[in-house]
Amino acid sequence: MASKKTSTFYLTERLTCTAGATEVTATIDLGAYVDVADRQAIAIESVDFIYQGTTADERIATAVGADADVFVQLSDLNRGGTIQFADDRALVASGCLTIDQSNNALSHQTDMYPDMFGARDGVRLVVNDQLYLTAQSTAVASSKAVNVTVRVKAHVAGLTAKDWMAIAIQSTAADN
Repeated sequence: MASKKTSTFYLTERLTCTAGATEVTATIDLGAYVDVADRQAIAIESVDFIYQGTTADERIATAVGADADVFVQLSDLNRGGTIQFADDRALVASGCLTIDQSNNALSHQTDMYPDMFGARDGVRLVVNDQLYLTAQSTAVASSKAVNVTVRVKAHVAGLTAKDWMAIAIQSTAADN
């Protein structure tokens, strides 16, 4: 289906939540990697979510100050900066960190890592020129921030004309 055109590389972006129950958004520009004329796509191998406090060495539990959940999602279509249900075809990866202050416990769940929707070579192919990130913390302590860094492990892939068209049609259908 896809031929690997580059070695693996990482794309990163950080989102900073400064208020509870408020979504924050960011984008990763893929314009330099995706090329319609050459039928180049981004092949996402994996996605990591790194949760940190106000500073890189602050505990996340201190930054939220209470029981909290930190949600994060990566999609290949703009969903208006809101957390989406897992059946959204544009969703590439999502995760949730649960902080239980009263029991001094943390739990991390990754819903999709990334969802390949049946791709036989184990990657999620993206033909759009942007990746969209959304994060939300249900609580943020006063004068603190919750930082979520998204690391996307990917490579550039070349596609056949039929495969390119199929992925483009699927992406357009997911926009509805």
